[in-house]
Amino acid sequence: MTDAPDRGSGSRQLQVEAHGLDVIGDAERKGTPRTLFWPWFGANVSILGLSYGSFALGFGISFWQALAAGVIGIVFSFLLCGFVAVAGKRGSAPTMVLSRAAYGVRGNRLPSVVSWMLTVGWETVLTALATMATATVLDRLGWGGGTGTKVVALIVVGALVVVGGVMGFDLIMRLQTVITVVTGVLTVVYIGLVADHIHWSAVSAVPSGSAQEFIGALVFMMTGFGLGWVNAAADYSRYLPRDSSGRGVVGWTTFGASVAPLLLLVFGLLLAGSSTTLNTAIAADPIGALTTILPTWFLIPFAAVAVLGLVGGAVLDIYSSGLALLAAGLRVPRYLAALLDGVLMIAGSIYIVFLTDDFLGQFIGFLTTLGVPVAAWCGVMLADLALRRRDYDEADLFRPRGRYGDVEPLPLVLTLAATAIGWGLVTNTAASWLEWQGYLLGPLGLGGKDGSWAYANLGVLAALALGFLGTLALGRGRVRTQEAGPPSRPLDVREVPGA
Repeated sequence: MTDAPDRGSGSRQLQVEAHGLDVIGDAERKGTPRTLFWPWFGANVSILGLSYGSFALGFGISFWQALAAGVIGIVFSFLLCGFVAVAGKRGSAPTMVLSRAAYGVRGNRLPSVVSWMLTVGWETVLTALATMATATVLDRLGWGGGTGTKVVALIVVGALVVVGGVMGFDLIMRLQTVITVVTGVLTVVYIGLVADHIHWSAVSAVPSGSAQEFIGALVFMMTGFGLGWVNAAADYSRYLPRDSSGRGVVGWTTFGASVAPLLLLVFGLLLAGSSTTLNTAIAADPIGALTTILPTWFLIPFAAVAVLGLVGGAVLDIYSSGLALLAAGLRVPRYLAALLDGVLMIAGSIYIVFLTDDFLGQFIGFLTTLGVPVAAWCGVMLADLALRRRDYDEADLFRPRGRYGDVEPLPLVLTLAATAIGWGLVTNTAASWLEWQGYLLGPLGLGGKDGSWAYANLGVLAALALGFLGTLALGRGRVRTQEAGPPSRPLDVREVPGA
């Protein structure tokens, strides 16, 4: 197998990453937990974070309630990512391969498919937003913002994302470092330019909402941030040495991913709370609406920061979606899986940009619906990881007859049950194709689909708790049996599809 690029040399010629699902060898693992800051910060410094201020206030809560929901939701959900990232350095394989230890080698295909759907969905949303933002900026400059402009913007943005995903880890790490610096600086400039649009009197006058509305906003923040990344959290930590600090992995992942969204959320809340017009416009065009309060001379830099920030997130998503597709059973090289996902991403972006005019409703429906099974998987994965006292037997992660088995019934039943309960406790009336959800709100005495608990999205929290507590209570014996066996024979690369 071709050696992976040397990440310690910035001058090393870039090449397509040869690794797919295979385990990263000790000789190729370099760096420290601190290096995780760059990909996580670069993926979450997107100007989209400002729009989440408007999204949060849309739940009918006050500035202080939205701030609390955002801080708790963002930090807690990215802390979950940090814990999952520890599995990467303990097992040196992609996230959706490591969860085979819980689900079995082929039983893990179900959560892998869900993970693939989530990451493809996210990369599609980010690409569509970058396209719409570019068209809005060019329209304000008088250079045209119609269909032709959107087509060109989509081609350029899509090409950047696909190239990053196909090239793989080495280019992504370098790209995220550049994105971090450029978007960080330009975002600070943006904040300075629009600060005079903040009116605290209007912000403080926004009325408080109910506890149910607060919980709904909190869950939305969790699904919009950390729970959207948790299924990919070990994809980058797997390149760290085995003896890397577990606390360092958790800390740098959580800090790198959280710091930018927290700062952007605060400013986004202040902007949205100051103007009902801006608040309404963000729902239709979350990025482009932010240009309406900018001086003309900064529109081009704004386009750069918006596109780079969104591309940074989309690149990580397309890389991880390719790995998830391989884990689901597709037998092709990693770069071809990423390329296939890129085609689907472009098709989905075309739908969002050209065929729909209700972005926010569809977006919330997408996040909540897939957030439920991903939360269930996350609970199972974290409990399984907590029960383990030894590193993963990496070779058996690829052998259906190995210690981790072929199909493990318990985690699959827990995931399906938690998902069924979770979907019964969420509603998505803005997306007509999801009106079937919420079927447990009435029978459980929570007021039905029109009651006060209808938009609290309790299903995400319920799925996370059921997956975690169920595995913790019932999975201990299975884990001890797995860890009692002797080390397996070394892995042959021919046993790893997509390597």
